[in-house]
Amino acid sequence: MQFAKPNRIIHRWGSLLIAIPLLLVILTGLLLQLKKESAWIQPATRSGISTDLTLDFDEVLALCKTVPEAQIKSWDDVERLDVRPSKGILKVQAANHWEIQVDTKTAQILQVAFRRSDFIESLHDGSFFSNTVKLWVFLPSAVVLLVLWVTGVYLFILPYLLRGRRRRPATPSQPNPMAEHSS
Repeated sequence: MQFAKPNRIIHRWGSLLIAIPLLLVILTGLLLQLKKESAWIQPATRSGISTDLTLDFDEVLALCKTVPEAQIKSWDDVERLDVRPSKGILKVQAANHWEIQVDTKTAQILQVAFRRSDFIESLHDGSFFSNTVKLWVFLPSAVVLLVLWVTGVYLFILPYLLRGRRRRPATPSQPNPMAEHSS
């Protein structure tokens, strides 16, 4: 077939071109697959004593200021709040990636732990380096990977297509003159 040689060339050079970004995506993707299984990657979510939400934001900030690891002095030091009403907790993620889990009824700190999953995710999508790298290295790598997938599937199917053609009987290209005289 005509496409086999160009596909091999595309595979060879495309694989070389995306080797490092793809390796980073694969390794970080493996870690992210395990984030709910490993407290080292992402702290396990605790449960509060009630699903009632009785805390106000001033109480949350005051409580977070008491955690030295989080280094929270104001709301500027807070990356995000994650409220889990069904579990009765509020997660406060500091800008320095420390996570504080607070019982929404008692205002008790249930857990303080370092959260690596967001850092790993930023490596995974390339945003850790910059938006330019994300859009001009990681996005094209994903497009090249898609092309490699398509050409790889084609190269996998190609031998089966060729075998199928060899097994089919050849159709006569010219009418058989003997067939006309025998009638």
